[in-house]
Amino acid sequence: MKIILCCLVALTLASCANVQVTKTSKGTYASTNPNLVEILKTRPERSYEELGAVDALGFGPSEVAKMHNGLRAKAATLGANAVIITDEGLINDGWAITRFASGVAIRFK
Repeated sequence: MKIILCCLVALTLASCANVQVTKTSKGTYASTNPNLVEILKTRPERSYEELGAVDALGFGPSEVAKMHNGLRAKAATLGANAVIITDEGLINDGWAITRFASGVAIRFK
């Protein structure tokens, strides 16, 4: 019974991860290749245009790469070349520890 409960909790946590994007720019661009979207921890020196906000929530503590790939995929739909991570960390809600990140999708000029 304990194994079944653990499996159910693991499945529930795995299904809760999601990434959202909110377009904030006026222009529209063709989607970019998500594999080419950079993840940045600081603002780049190159000039860029902010395209929108991206938020990831509910990823497991060790799922950093999976979360970043989710951010890349959503940012690519806006035509972004990179995501600047503005906030990132872990949340302990009493049930589980989950990973989150917020950032800005950008396109280099």
